Amino acid sequence: MTASNIAVVHAESGLITAEVVVASRISPSFVRLTVAGDDLSRWRHLGFDQWFRLAIPVAGDSTRFDRMADRFDTRGYLRYLTLPKATRPEIRNYTVREFRPDLHELDIDFVMHESEDPAHAGVAAPWAASMPVGARVALIDQGCGYRAVADADQVVLAGDESALPAVIGILRDLPRSARGHAVIEIPQDEDRQPIDAPAGVDVQWIVREHGARPGAAALHALRELPEAATSGPVSAFVAGEQQLATGGRRLLVNDRGVAKHAVDFCGYWRER
Repeated sequence: MTASNIAVVHAESGLITAEVVVASRISPSFVRLTVAGDDLSRWRHLGFDQWFRLAIPVAGDSTRFDRMADRFDTRGYLRYLTLPKATRPEIRNYTVREFRPDLHELDIDFVMHESEDPAHAGVAAPWAASMPVGARVALIDQGCGYRAVADADQVVLAGDESALPAVIGILRDLPRSARGHAVIEIPQDEDRQPIDAPAGVDVQWIVREHGARPGAAALHALRELPEAATSGPVSAFVAGEQQLATGGRRLLVNDRGVAKHAVDFCGYWRER
C-alpha cells in the first residue's frame, strides 16, 4: 500500500496455509484463484473489504512458509527479511473476494494490468495468470479498512479495478437500508461483476478509455456527484491507484466538507 489511513489489525489466527484448488480467467482483466484447506477453519470472517497478506511461492516447490512469523508487524517483517531468498515467498496485499466457511474456501481476484512491459507486471499477477492449481500459499488476516460511521446518512464509495473486490464486499455487507453512491472504474466493459448492493445505493460503472490514467475517470465522477450526495454525515471509502485515493479524500474533505475521520482511503498501487 502507498498513502493510506487504513488500520492494520493483527488477528489471533496468525499464519494460515491453503492450496490453490481452482484458477480461472473470469474476465479480460481478472484472474480468480480459489484457495482451500482445513486451516481456513481458523479464518476470522469479517466481510466488507477484509484484507490480508498473501505469501506466494515464487520459488516453486522449494518455497517455505513454516519460518514466517504469525504477525506481519515490524518484527515479523524483519524476520521475513532474514529468510533465505531461495525459499522465501513474496508477500502482497489482497482483499477477500468471497469466503465460504462451510467449504473452507476463499476467493482472491488478481488484476491483470494493461501494461505490456513485463517489468511493470509485478509478481503476483503473472503468478496468478500461470493458473497455479496445486500451489501452496499462506495468508495473514489484517482486518478491514472500511470503518462505517455509525450516524452516517449516506455512503460514498469509489475505486478502480484494484479496489473492485473491496467495493463489492462493502456493498454486499452494508445494511439493506443504506443509501448513497458507488463509483467503480474498470478497464473493459466485460470486467463488470455481479453486485449485491442495497437498493438505495446508486452504482455507477465507468469503462476507462484506452491509454487514460487509471483512476482519473473515477475521480472525475466523484467530483460530479450531486451536492446532496455529501450533505449530512457521510461514510466514505476511496481506494485504488494512488492519485485516486489521495485525490478522492482531498476532494471529499476539502471541497465537500466531509469529516476526515469519515473518509477511509488507501492507495493500493501507483501508476508508473
